Amino acid sequence: MKYAVISDVHANLDALLAVLKDIREKKIKKNIFLGDAVGYGPEPDECVDVLKTECSVMLAGNHDWAVLGLTEIEHFNPIAKEAILWAREKISRETISILKTLSISKEIEDKKILLVHSTPKEPEKWHYLLTLWDAEINFHCFDNRICLLGHSHYPLIIERLPSGEMSTHRNSAKLSAENRYIVNVGSVGQPRDGDPRACYAIIDEEFVNIYRVQYDVEKTQGKMRSYGLPEPLIERLKRGL
Repeated sequence: MKYAVISDVHANLDALLAVLKDIREKKIKKNIFLGDAVGYGPEPDECVDVLKTECSVMLAGNHDWAVLGLTEIEHFNPIAKEAILWAREKISRETISILKTLSISKEIEDKKILLVHSTPKEPEKWHYLLTLWDAEINFHCFDNRICLLGHSHYPLIIERLPSGEMSTHRNSAKLSAENRYIVNVGSVGQPRDGDPRACYAIIDEEFVNIYRVQYDVEKTQGKMRSYGLPEPLIERLKRGL
């Protein structure tokens, strides 16, 4: 078992290609994508095409469903809604066909690992897992040893002991056979933890590690401006917020 796990690309091709290059340099051969290929960024078709080629598993996220009209966007903030409406006009039929095939959760490694975009609890409702209390609730909603997820754009490793005690790890954790884990792998295309570098994780039998990768943020910003995407979305990329 050795996977590179990426999530929340959000149509940011430059960040995606930089991450995939880093993954290849680390000689990881299996890639998993946890959803939100589109939304916010300037190159949805290109990102979906690359993800389909490079990833053995692809999930759908709430922005993917929103572009398909499967999730209501009335609760999206105004700039996110504007980006979704733009993406609906831009994406190709082929991209739509690919997105329609994606599930929102999957089990791998003989059900040892659960993959989901948002949370194990009601994954179709796109809840956020932000606190240890959220984690406690969600640990009771799956039986797998490890749950890998994205959605919040904030990387974090949460470890739960058999006693119920929990601890958090920011960048890496050694995996104990007795304990269970929820791992947020962060965001490739729009990090929100104050670090603008693209983020992803590598997991194997013994460790999970969070990695950051520099990419040309200004190049992506230029593409977004050329398409007239909302300026707050453009500006937040360089701040990682």
